[in-house]
Amino acid sequence: MGEHAEQAQETEAKARPQRTPVDWRRTRERGVSFLAALVRWVGLLFAAVLVLHVIFVIGEANQGNGIVSFVRSWADGLSLGFKDLFTPSDAKLRVLVNYGIAAVFWLIVSGILAKIIRRVGGAGS
Repeated sequence: MGEHAEQAQETEAKARPQRTPVDWRRTRERGVSFLAALVRWVGLLFAAVLVLHVIFVIGEANQGNGIVSFVRSWADGLSLGFKDLFTPSDAKLRVLVNYGIAAVFWLIVSGILAKIIRRVGGAGS
């Protein structure tokens, strides 16, 4: 009976497929690429919120609407110091210039951060 058990274990061990070794370099590169892409998407999302706010202001959207007030509150936070950088007398022009600059800022910063993450992490472009 002991021989039969040993043969069954040997047969079972031979039937199991061998694990392929983990390619840690490729795994790291994929993780770094994912992180860089995430940073780019977040920057794009921030810029989109700012542009949407500009569209709502220029289009004279209802400020009492929930969507408009939600976008306005996020845009105010994302505008950083650009909210009152320029102060032209026309309110629409003021929002267009200041929030537009903030949107471009987020696109540029997220692009630069993504490149830095890729370079430091060793992932290709």
